[in-house]
Amino acid sequence: MAFSSRFRTRAVSLAIAAAPLGLPFSVHASMGNLGTTYGVMPVDVATAQSLSMFNDQVSATYYNPAYLTKDERGELTAGILHAEQELRSANPNANGDVLSSSPSQHVLIGMKTNLGSLTRFKHPIYLGFIAGVEKYGKEMLAFDSQTTENGQFLQYGKEPLFLNIGGATPIWRGISAGVSVRVTLDATANLDAVSTLGGETSRERLSVSAEPSLKTILGTTIDLGNTFCPESDCFLQHWETAVTYRTKSSASTTVDSNIIVTQTIPDPGLSLAVSTIDSFQPETFGLGVQYSGDRWRAGGSIEQQNWSELEQEFTGDTIKNQGSVVAGSRIQFDDILIPRIGAEYALNKNFSLRAGLAYEESPLKSTHNPEINYLDTDKIVVGLGLSATYNRTRLLAHPVRLDVGYQYQQLQERDFTLVDHDGNETDVTADGDVHVISGSITLKF
Repeated sequence: MAFSSRFRTRAVSLAIAAAPLGLPFSVHASMGNLGTTYGVMPVDVATAQSLSMFNDQVSATYYNPAYLTKDERGELTAGILHAEQELRSANPNANGDVLSSSPSQHVLIGMKTNLGSLTRFKHPIYLGFIAGVEKYGKEMLAFDSQTTENGQFLQYGKEPLFLNIGGATPIWRGISAGVSVRVTLDATANLDAVSTLGGETSRERLSVSAEPSLKTILGTTIDLGNTFCPESDCFLQHWETAVTYRTKSSASTTVDSNIIVTQTIPDPGLSLAVSTIDSFQPETFGLGVQYSGDRWRAGGSIEQQNWSELEQEFTGDTIKNQGSVVAGSRIQFDDILIPRIGAEYALNKNFSLRAGLAYEESPLKSTHNPEINYLDTDKIVVGLGLSATYNRTRLLAHPVRLDVGYQYQQLQERDFTLVDHDGNETDVTADGDVHVISGSITLKF
């Protein structure tokens, strides 16, 4: 048995990683996440995240926690998101050119409330949280980390648990500030066992733990009219600005195992160690501007995402770093700027239309990354959505709001060189189409 082969060891390590953690081994996970890849709520999906910094729903805990202060009422929101992907790689050695078509399917729930009544000062303090779970609530830890000969897309696939908790409060004359945390899991597993050549194990000892990792998100919103000319009209009226900051984050799994194979590998056995990351979120700086008219609003944002930090993260990843070390070169990433614009128009007091546009440059600088064979392209993102508000219902004291959003992502063609395990190279062209549909219902209280 060729246990010395790095590929066999890698495969065994991954199988051990999947088994104790109860994770499906065939899952196509990614370095993206729900909030950055698609958008959390239908408003974010429909505006290509261009107005997300000025969305007063619970998704503000991720995009701009300060905007939780915009609506004084409490809120309970439930929603779903379905992303259908056709990611292509024109490789003559593959069966067809569709590399991945696995959908991402989320169920979402969130709530916001004012905790100011708990204090004697009556100063409003808003608390909000939002959670998204893959496969319509059935799969909390969608995870896969692998090398591949046919290529794998960097930012698409099933997403792990999406969880944000945050709070905000007004500071002074149109200025609000907020802070939230993104919660990810760092899982650790230890396995000791004795196995026969037929795969029958005995004397197993397994321990699994997962601890939360909290990453900070900061946001500030300034209503320029209320701040600089609160008692008179001026040209700053109806203008709002927002500044946000998100620290880098990722989910991780670490597996240490020791296997004794009777008649083949005596005590102390074969030690396998795996440490890998997934759903990486880069350090992000955001600046947004919005102008609100009588029945409409328009705005935009620009984000700087520091993906170059992922190079350092991969140096400690025993799966993804192996491919770059063997080839003598490392995967390289660029820091990128993402511009977004969007608008919303109220048809009447009950219905609103919104749309958005964004251009997202690929952070993947390398077009030749052996064994791991990541693919990623620039993309054009277009969104469209509708809101319906029912002001009077028979049972509820406050309005009920329904939102739907659609988003289309066109992945631009880009050439890559794939390298298989034997060192053979193949030139391919990566592109794709992504369709996202999202819906939610919001109850005020």
